[in-house]
Amino acid sequence: MSYSLSIYVVELDRIKGAIGCGDDKLRRMIGGRFKAQLTHDDDWFAEEIAAGAPTRYEAVRAVIDGGPFDPAYGFQYGYAYQTICQFYGRFVDNRYFSAFRGRWLDHIDDGLATLGIKAVSVRAFMYHSLPPSLPQPDELPGYGEWTPEQCAEALVQWESTTPPQREEVDHEVLAAIESCVEWIREAQARPGWGVAGFFY
Repeated sequence: MSYSLSIYVVELDRIKGAIGCGDDKLRRMIGGRFKAQLTHDDDWFAEEIAAGAPTRYEAVRAVIDGGPFDPAYGFQYGYAYQTICQFYGRFVDNRYFSAFRGRWLDHIDDGLATLGIKAVSVRAFMYHSLPPSLPQPDELPGYGEWTPEQCAEALVQWESTTPPQREEVDHEVLAAIESCVEWIREAQARPGWGVAGFFY
């Protein structure tokens, strides 16, 4: 089985603030911009929807309204939160993280540790760390964040590495780490922005 990460550079406080904001305009704008995507998502989860899960648009509405939620279908609210990240943020290059198998994220974190980069972890995106006001999914998607402060610290740690240190890291792992550094640089270019990642 293969997995993927979808990564967004986004103002984390803004996406969290969308939960329970009750903004009908935001809901309509998301529904309009992502109409085709929401339809595709419903097709993908047609069996679960037939069994009682909310549609993706209904899940987006629930997140923006702050409920009601059906905890049995936590996955839909997780993906709805991803849609809000997509609306407010910027999807960044995930070529080294889509698709992957096995312990790939462990290898990246091992490479980060080898370089002395301890402020961030790609495994963090596997956890169920959605904002606590949302139901947590039983399985997928996983979710994690790199805060602006973590990004700033990680960038300092990266810039402190030397070419010989980087040569000690497997070249594919290093390429993936360099991609992570680009996410961080993009986040750091915008005050208050960080990285939000979804695992599935």
